[in-house]
Amino acid sequence: MSLDERGPAVARTIYPPVPARRPSPGPATAVVVIAPLLLTIALGLWGIRKKNSMWGDEAVTYQLAHRDLSQIWLTAQEVDLVHALHYAMMHEIFALFGGGLLTLRLPSVLAMSVAAGGVGLLGLRLAGPRAGLLAGLVFSLLPQVQRYAQEGRSYAMVCALVTWATYTLVVSVPHRARWRWAVYGSTMLLACLLHEFAVLALVAHGVTLIVSRVPRPVLRAWSVTAAGVVAGLLPLAIGSAGQSGQVSWIDWPGTRLLGFLVMSVVGVACARAPLGVRGPVRLPALALPILVLPGLLLVIVSLVKPLFVDRYVLYSCIGMALLLGAWMDHFQRLQRSSRTAWIAVVAVLAALVPTSLSLRTPQSRSTDVIAIGATVRKEGRPGDGLLYLSGLHRIWTAANAEDTRLLTDLALAQDPASSNTLAGIELPAQDIAARMLEFDRIVVVRAPTGTHSPTNPQEEAKTSTLRRHFREYGTTHVNGARVTVYVRDHAPSPKTGPGSNSPGESGEVMR
Repeated sequence: MSLDERGPAVARTIYPPVPARRPSPGPATAVVVIAPLLLTIALGLWGIRKKNSMWGDEAVTYQLAHRDLSQIWLTAQEVDLVHALHYAMMHEIFALFGGGLLTLRLPSVLAMSVAAGGVGLLGLRLAGPRAGLLAGLVFSLLPQVQRYAQEGRSYAMVCALVTWATYTLVVSVPHRARWRWAVYGSTMLLACLLHEFAVLALVAHGVTLIVSRVPRPVLRAWSVTAAGVVAGLLPLAIGSAGQSGQVSWIDWPGTRLLGFLVMSVVGVACARAPLGVRGPVRLPALALPILVLPGLLLVIVSLVKPLFVDRYVLYSCIGMALLLGAWMDHFQRLQRSSRTAWIAVVAVLAALVPTSLSLRTPQSRSTDVIAIGATVRKEGRPGDGLLYLSGLHRIWTAANAEDTRLLTDLALAQDPASSNTLAGIELPAQDIAARMLEFDRIVVVRAPTGTHSPTNPQEEAKTSTLRRHFREYGTTHVNGARVTVYVRDHAPSPKTGPGSNSPGESGEVMR
């Protein structure tokens, strides 16, 4: 007998529908973010001291970050304005955790690890969990990432900010919430204020949106946000344009350009495969512009004025990692057996070992200011004169004041800190020559190779006085510099002792 035949229908209680719960991030998301983050931290801490070495650019950060904020600002108005915000940030970090070598580099390790997690999350959103994990791990292993994760400069921080700004952009396209665009704009502006060439990532983002054919409201929202970023950057760009001498050392890219071309070709080859999942923004449309465009724009500008330096667009590694990670995921899907994929992974890791080891040696940088200072301290004697050819090289011995405390800087009129400069203010040419003639021994710090070419009267006075009245007694070659002891012609040869070289055996001693 059916229910209707039993009698009147029983009234049923109808409950309101339960709202669907937003799924919480699963374990896959956590692994995709945390695994690259932890790997980057491990690689960053491995050999972070580089045998107690510090290269020239880090020495500038170290020197300026130990000054007061007012001194940093006054110095930045004259030189290195583009890095002023980074110096101010490092000043506060030094105040909290001490101003040692580890404190100088740890912020870069942490920043790069945050970037690695962001790359993994980008890969997850655009191509799935496995592609995201592979992209994050590839990013951690890239030689450029390993290098600048251990450097006390702003490039790792810029890379992290561009990574998360890129993720915010991808998330903002389907949702269109104003607060998301505000977060995107603020993150990009901070990246640009840390280094103004981060604005080139903004160009790459615009190309991504155009290629993806996003709706006009999205493109309009990005345009307004980008205009705000450029407006916020404009004062810094105008101010730093007057300090173009800071990049006068950059020449035509040469071998650096070759590395950029190789990365671009590899990225384009990976993008030919069907990568990622369908969505408002496809992975190749995001990764290729950020890999290629920033570097390409700098190369084009370099035809007029050389400006291409790979670390200025370090964030291009984001695109490289996404493309390689997604391609590896695609390749593994095509293989019936994962054995081939694992063999390829092991081969790549084995190939990276020598590079990873060399990056953690003092020789991986063009200079080692700690070694230069220690050599000056070893070769000099209390009361000796000290001379820099050129005066800009005074930065090389600024890391440890004890290295030069017992020597007399013959050309210095006002020290770097009190003059709000990087290398101090030097005496007039005739005063430098007169002071040099008061000393029988002078320790000279100069470039590692080639003849010093005088660029002003002070430099001419130094070289001509040395040539006329002194003779070379011995030279020590260190990473990035030569430290030479000169003695007066009328003075007796110094007695041979620890750290001294006998002129009777050789006019120049190489160590």
